[in-house]
Amino acid sequence: MITIGRKKIAMLILCSLLGFVTYTIWDNHRFVVVEQEIKVNGIQDSFKDFTILQITDLHEQLFGENQQQLIQAINGIDYDVLVFTGDMLDSIRSKNDSAFYTIIDGLDNKENILYVPGNTDPLSYQVDSTVETSEFINGLKKRNVTFLESLYTIDKGESAIHFVNFELSIIKNERALGNVQGVVQPPYAQNPAYLSYQQQLIKDLKVLEDMDTSDLLIAVNHYPIVDKRIETIKASPDLIWRKYDLIIAGHYHGGQIRLPILGPIFVPEPWYEPNRFFPPADRIKGLWEYQGTKQYVSAGLGSSDAVSFLNFRLFNSPEINVLKLTTKQ
Repeated sequence: MITIGRKKIAMLILCSLLGFVTYTIWDNHRFVVVEQEIKVNGIQDSFKDFTILQITDLHEQLFGENQQQLIQAINGIDYDVLVFTGDMLDSIRSKNDSAFYTIIDGLDNKENILYVPGNTDPLSYQVDSTVETSEFINGLKKRNVTFLESLYTIDKGESAIHFVNFELSIIKNERALGNVQGVVQPPYAQNPAYLSYQQQLIKDLKVLEDMDTSDLLIAVNHYPIVDKRIETIKASPDLIWRKYDLIIAGHYHGGQIRLPILGPIFVPEPWYEPNRFFPPADRIKGLWEYQGTKQYVSAGLGSSDAVSFLNFRLFNSPEINVLKLTTKQ
């Protein structure tokens, strides 16, 4: 009978632990390019294979010196629009914008770049008696990034793709501004000047009332729109659910900590209260459809301290996402 001494067992455990830690550190500092084909009803020939590159939840993470690994990968992708879906910085008070700005500065294709804020990005506005975009947003604008406050349209031939800020696009009655259930509001949400500014932005969406049947509508948001929230929006007299061809979001980090067999153990999603642990695995990342609306959620690049001692990713490689729109047969 073969016996293993205690020292050998201890050495085996130590080596296994060292290997596990080494792998986790390595995996947190690499990324994969995830490709997803999305079939869309009625897409016109001019928009077949239209490609959206989504980058989200960077959280100031670095991928190579001066982000060269990430920049090289992005510049190797033939995309029509690049969408940043928030949490590019790690705190609303952070001044460390270089990890994000460096990526933008290194891009070859800057024709169509959109940004929506996340919950850990600096505030988008400076508000008192007037409303001005913040220093952080101004830095993006200088780099040819469009802050998606309301609507951004790309025309090709006789058709168009309209990208909309999701949270603004659901407002039907102006009294809902700053009062939508389940949304993290900025500190100036009830400021009269800000409310007036939002009312002006809503007017930009009037063009959607005259959308051609061949046009596509894509909503962009940091937070995924869970099934229960879709039902709540549809039931509200002050809100409107539009015929979105696709919703793009981030925020969940793919669960951040994923265990074999069990999958994600936690997501920061108030709509899953009182139990955010072990959320539905088919609603955490990737493509799904609910009540006729497709939604794509990226697992993103970084990690956060939603659970204070678990600020890393486990069995959950960082990712950027290439979404290709194709014809639904």
